[in-house]
Amino acid sequence: MGTDSAGSEPAASSMAGGAAAVFQTWRNRLQAALTVADVDGVVSLLARDCWWRDLLALTWDLGVYRGRDSVAAMLNRHLSPDSITNLHMVTEFGPRFQGDVVEGFLTFETPQGYGRGAVRLKFEDGEWVAWTVMTELDDLHGHERRIGPYRSRGPRHEKSARNWRDEREDHVRNADPDVVVVGAGQGGLAVAANLGLMGVDTLILEKSERVGDGWRKRYHSLVLHDPVWADALPYMPYPASWPVYCPKDKIADWFESYASAMELNVWTSAEMTSSDYDEAAGRWTLHVRTPDGERTIHPRDVILATGAAGEPNVPDVPGKDTYNGVSYHSSQHSDATDWAGKKAVVIGACNSGHDIAQDLYEAGADVTLVQRSSTHIISQEHGIPAIFGSNFVEGGPPTAYADLLAAGTPWPLVLEMAKDGVKDTARKDADLLAALDAVGFQRNDGPDGTGLMGYALAYGGGYYIDVGCSRLIADGKVKLAQGSGLAEFTPDGVRLEDGRTLRADLVVLATGYRNMRETARRLFGDVVADRLPLVLGIGEDGELGGLYRRTGHPGFWYMGGPLAWVRIYSKHLALQITAKHAA
Repeated sequence: MGTDSAGSEPAASSMAGGAAAVFQTWRNRLQAALTVADVDGVVSLLARDCWWRDLLALTWDLGVYRGRDSVAAMLNRHLSPDSITNLHMVTEFGPRFQGDVVEGFLTFETPQGYGRGAVRLKFEDGEWVAWTVMTELDDLHGHERRIGPYRSRGPRHEKSARNWRDEREDHVRNADPDVVVVGAGQGGLAVAANLGLMGVDTLILEKSERVGDGWRKRYHSLVLHDPVWADALPYMPYPASWPVYCPKDKIADWFESYASAMELNVWTSAEMTSSDYDEAAGRWTLHVRTPDGERTIHPRDVILATGAAGEPNVPDVPGKDTYNGVSYHSSQHSDATDWAGKKAVVIGACNSGHDIAQDLYEAGADVTLVQRSSTHIISQEHGIPAIFGSNFVEGGPPTAYADLLAAGTPWPLVLEMAKDGVKDTARKDADLLAALDAVGFQRNDGPDGTGLMGYALAYGGGYYIDVGCSRLIADGKVKLAQGSGLAEFTPDGVRLEDGRTLRADLVVLATGYRNMRETARRLFGDVVADRLPLVLGIGEDGELGGLYRRTGHPGFWYMGGPLAWVRIYSKHLALQITAKHAA
């Protein structure tokens, strides 16, 4: 983040009062313009290449506006004298200089509720102007989340023989909720927590036996790739002793504890068997198979929270019925110990493929990794700090402010900024990458040089964060079959498209996932799925396709993504549903 193209620098007088003085002066000018809905006045406070992201505060939608003309058009549609009032600078954390940028935070009110803002100021043409602005709705009037001063005083049972636990168990057992969340992963838990705090009766359906089984039942050696500072669920921070990279069983147990501590209503071993939406009544009829028998519930809204990756992509490969070994999709891999001393072939060379190949090798298997197309590679040591920057680190901003800064960086800007990080990480990883090149491993820099973030935002995969498998490949300990896909199964293994044959007792199809819309199609049918957008990919409005907002179906919503995303955006999804129910 350098100075503007004219090369102007902050004047000594503007630096003398510190970041707080700079930010307060800008805030005062903004408040004066907002009070009279002076669009030109607001725009004059913005940099030439500015970004404004609104998350429900002004537009009642999620959207990104780049450049003064785009922002002006948005403000002309939505700004009135009462749109943003009681604008205050936050002094608990910041304002602060970050290089030549001043970062600061705001609180305000809107006709709908209470809002927060994150702003980055830069010095341009002799004055401080906003490079990025983010305005978000934080709470709805009359439906404030029951946290802090709004928290419950606790149950008062008086002379009743029934206590809190009795009433909780009855409520869950006899639930007929207003919202049903399908899936108790991080997305389902986070949005259910927010809805519950807003007073919306919500039930989670989880097909596994326990909350957390989505992680608990994955392969034995799995460890999260994202660091602890980015990975907390909302309202319940991890202990200070939590490891930087969390093992999957630890996170699974934490999810189970979270559901209990946040008083989330969950039916486990519960599977939806059929659904129907009554457009006139605005309600679903869901039939659910549970351990206690068939249940029918009638929510107003359904949230699909089975994961943004969606359905396992299992290719229909000829010869599967003739194969004498074992084959499964990577999502079904659990324990490699049974394959010690045997031959394993892993088809696919992104995160799951590498992790499973390493798991099998360390269990004593003879492993070949089949790379069908090039992969973006970063080391955990250098790549993760480049992605998460100075916000999600030891001693970084408190999570609430780190999240505001993250939300205040629109996705298209995230991708622009990622390009420098990709180059810097490649320089630091030069020895590792050269060793991979030497054995013929095919690499890329991500879509248009955007690396992991480009792949994650567009597809949810396509990369590998190295935690050891790259060195195994470079050293020949995990064999590499490069540049050819799977043509067919043979009785004793597989034949690749280039004619090579590989013997295999086990074939793991690390072939990725289909779009989340296909999960909706399987569970809710074509009539519903055909009204829904694809999930992921950045749209013309600068936001992710499908997630955290209206989908085109009045009673259907998507929830998913990594822990950091669901912590931030589960609130925005819950606000939209709560407002709908309150209307």
